[in-house]
Amino acid sequence: MEKETLLSSLNIPLDRDIFLRSLIRELAGVLEEVVGYTEASGYVSLVGQNIGEWINDIYRKEMGVSSLSREQVAEVLVDLKYRIQGDFSVVSQDDSRIVLDNSVCPFEEKVIDRPSMCMMTSNVFGFIAAENLGYAKVVIEQSFAKRDEKCKVIVYLKPCPDAEAAEGREYFRVEGNDQ
Repeated sequence: MEKETLLSSLNIPLDRDIFLRSLIRELAGVLEEVVGYTEASGYVSLVGQNIGEWINDIYRKEMGVSSLSREQVAEVLVDLKYRIQGDFSVVSQDDSRIVLDNSVCPFEEKVIDRPSMCMMTSNVFGFIAAENLGYAKVVIEQSFAKRDEKCKVIVYLKPCPDAEAAEGREYFRVEGNDQ
C-alpha cells in the first residue's frame, strides 16, 4: 500500500488521453519513417474514412435526417472537432466551399512534425462532405503539424479551377449511398 500511495502522489503526466495521443503520434511517426509520408498518409486515410463514416452516421441519426445540407455539414465539422477538444470555426461558406480555421488541435503538441496525422481531419471532413453533398476536395493550407500558428482547411464542394490548382484529396459519395 505504501508504494501505491507513493506512486500515486508522483507528478507523472500520464492519463488515457495523453497515452492515446502519444500512441497515435508514435504510430504515425513509425509509419512515416518506415514507409514514407505518402504511404503513412494512406494508412491514416483509411482509418479516417472509417471514422468519418461512423461520425456521419451518428450525426444523421441524431439529427433525424438521411442527408445533411451544406450548412449542416459545416456545423457538424465544427461540432465534431469541438467534441474532441479542437477549436474549429467557419470562416466562410458558399455553394462551392467551406473555409475553416482551427486554433487548437485535438492532438495538441503530439501532432507537431507528424503531417500524416492531418489525414484524419482530411478524411473525416472529406467523407462527411462527399457523402452528403456528392463531392469534396479537402485542402489543408496550414497546420500545426507543419508548425503553422493555426490550421486552415478548405473543403471544396465542387470541382472548380481553385480546387484543381490546390493540393489536397478528393472524395466522392460512395456508390449506393445516393441521397
